[in-house]
Amino acid sequence: MFIIAGLGNPGAKYEKNRHNIGFMAADEIARRWRFGPEKAKFQSKIQDGEIEGEKILLMKP
Repeated sequence: MFIIAGLGNPGAKYEKNRHNIGFMAADEIARRWRFGPEKAKFQSKIQDGEIEGEKILLMKP
């Protein structure tokens, strides 16, 4: 299992900001590989899925 942590700032104020590239990358990975729904856990938003047979946990702390 791999954990991918996309770093960024929460809130609509920072949504399209360059400092949120980690959040944007995590969202794009989840979209392209059809990850499950977003859940709150570990003081983060998480999604789990699979890429080429490898389990992946995406985190947006």
